[in-house]
Amino acid sequence: MKRTLALGGVAAGLLATALVSQPASAVSDVASDPLATSGIAAYNVAAFWLGNQAENLIGATPYNVETKVAAKHVSTGGPAADSKPGVVPAIGDEKKSTSTSKNVNLPKTTGKVFFTVPDGSDEGSKPDPRWCTATSLQSTYRNLVATAGHCVYDTETNSATLDQWVFVPGYYQGKLPWGLYVGKQAFTHYDYDVYEDGDRDYAFVTVYNGLKYVPRPGETGTPYVPSVTPTDWKEVTPEIYNSTNIWQGFKKKDGDKYYFRKFTDAGRLGDNVGGQGLAYNQKLGKNVFVFGYPSGSHPDGNYAFSGKTLKWSYGKTFAATAAARKAEELQGVKSSFTGQGSLGSAWLLQYKNTRRLGYLNGVTSAVSDTDGNLRIDTSVSPYFDGELYGIYSAAKNMWSGSIA
Repeated sequence: MKRTLALGGVAAGLLATALVSQPASAVSDVASDPLATSGIAAYNVAAFWLGNQAENLIGATPYNVETKVAAKHVSTGGPAADSKPGVVPAIGDEKKSTSTSKNVNLPKTTGKVFFTVPDGSDEGSKPDPRWCTATSLQSTYRNLVATAGHCVYDTETNSATLDQWVFVPGYYQGKLPWGLYVGKQAFTHYDYDVYEDGDRDYAFVTVYNGLKYVPRPGETGTPYVPSVTPTDWKEVTPEIYNSTNIWQGFKKKDGDKYYFRKFTDAGRLGDNVGGQGLAYNQKLGKNVFVFGYPSGSHPDGNYAFSGKTLKWSYGKTFAATAAARKAEELQGVKSSFTGQGSLGSAWLLQYKNTRRLGYLNGVTSAVSDTDGNLRIDTSVSPYFDGELYGIYSAAKNMWSGSIA
C-alpha cells in the first residue's frame, strides 16, 4: 500500500547548499536488477555498440512503447508531497551560484540511452537497437543516470531489464564526445518493477567509467580492422574468448594466445559532464526546462523533431492523472515534444544557464494531445516525492569502477 504522509508546510524555495530533508524509504520500496555485472559482460556490451563503425548506435531508432496517452485519460489530479521538500545540489554547484545568462545553454549532462529490445522486428528475431533520453545525476561516485522506468525495465515482455544498456551524453551521429558508459545496476520503485505503477515510472542506473576508442594506423573511426600495435591488446583466457560474442574487430588469436582489444578509460561520468541536482516534494506551478531528444510525428503526421539533436521546452508544472497508466499522482507541463525519443527527458528546476545545472524534478514518461487538435501539447512525469528520494538514495552510493 502506498504511504501518504501529512504535509505541514512547504518551504518557500530551494536551498542549493544542503539537503532540506532526507526522508526515509522502506527497504521494500527499492527494486534493483543487474545490467552488466562483470567487466567482461560490460566489455561485450560496449563492443556491440561500437563494433562495425558503430553501426548499432547509428542505426538505433527511438523507443516509443507506451508513449502516447489519450486526452480523455489525462485530467487534473493532485500529487501531494509525502514529507518536507528537499534538494540535492548538482555536481560542482554545491555552493550556490548567483550568475545569470539570457541564452539557453544546453546541458552536457543529457544524452541518449541505448538498449536492445528482445525479439526484434527483423526476420530471424535479431534484437532491435532503440534509444531514450537520460541525464547524469549527482551521486557519491559520480556514476548515476536518471531516465524513465520503461527505458530500463522491459514492460512489453516482462523480462527484468532491457538488454545492452549504455548511456552516451551528447551523442550525435555516431560521435561520443565524452565516451560510452555501460550500465551496471538499475534501481526503481518496487511498485513499478512488479505492478508497472505509472506513478513510479522512473529509474536510476549506475554506470561504469566511460570508454573511448582511440584509432590506430589501419583503423578508421571505431574498430573494425584489428590494430597491429601489441599494446592495444590484452590477453584473456580461452574460456573468456570463446564465451562472449565479441565483434571480430575486438578480438584476435595469435598462436595459442587469445586477446581482446583495449579501450581507453574515459573516467567517471560526473567528472566529464557534471551531474544535475535532485529536487523532490516541490510545489507544483514552478517553471521547468525540459531537455530531450524528441522524434517522430504529431498525430496529424507533422514531423517537428528529428531526434538527432538536443531540444528544450519551458513551462509551469501542473497536477495530472492518467488512469490508463495506473497513474493518479503525475505532474504535467505544456510541451510540443513528440513522444518518440523524448521518453526520459529531464525536467530541470531552477536551471542556471551559465553553469548548465539545475535540479532534476521530473522525467518524461508519456505525452498527450489534450485539446484534440492532433498536435502533442503536454508531457507528463511522475511526481518526485520522498519515495523517489528513497530509491535515489539506494542507488547514489553504489560504486561501479573501470572496465577498460
